[in-house]
Amino acid sequence: MFFLSVLALCASAQQQPGIDPDSPPDKRVFGVLPNYRTAQLAGEYHPITAKQKMTIAAKDSFDYPLVALSVAYAGLYQLEDSHPQFGQGAKGYFKRLGTSYTDQVIGNILAEGLLPIAFHEDPRYFRLGEGTKSHRIGYALSRILVTRTDSGGKSFNFAEVVGNGSATLIGWSYYTDTRNPEDYFQAFGTQLATDAISQVLKEFWPDIKRHYFKHNKSN
Repeated sequence: MFFLSVLALCASAQQQPGIDPDSPPDKRVFGVLPNYRTAQLAGEYHPITAKQKMTIAAKDSFDYPLVALSVAYAGLYQLEDSHPQFGQGAKGYFKRLGTSYTDQVIGNILAEGLLPIAFHEDPRYFRLGEGTKSHRIGYALSRILVTRTDSGGKSFNFAEVVGNGSATLIGWSYYTDTRNPEDYFQAFGTQLATDAISQVLKEFWPDIKRHYFKHNKSN
């Protein structure tokens, strides 16, 4: 349902001419979600340093909305009694909160920092910003598997896939009741799907923002 809502927002957003491709993107989508690794595709490519990659990973890991997201996830997991090894009550909730936040941090540090450095990949999402909506959605989703290298070329997104796969595997150290292939691939697939949806949001957020701001001003 959430993905359908994202697509509906994207379909209603109207692309406006005259946008400066060099203007820096908002650092928060909807004013909340961290957006530190979005860049414009247009213009000359400039690689970033290893330090800059780790800075992006740190900002995405320790920004306050990530804590709020983990609080929400922990509440959902509590209601579903996900990972019953943690039990219920306050103790069970805070265990779920801690592991949920740890999942996010480990995934970000690996996929946005350490592995992009190791594989010489650029962890940023390069926003297309033009073309048909279906083309832009397809492009955004494909960036989970395709990325830029530090030399400016294209490559399979090893950092994203290996990073999230490794983070899910590390999770087995504290999710002792889900150590089986089915649960592993479900958690791994969920993380990739979550990242894919976030790419779509990053692609269309400027259009959504302009569309609704213009609509509100006209009322």
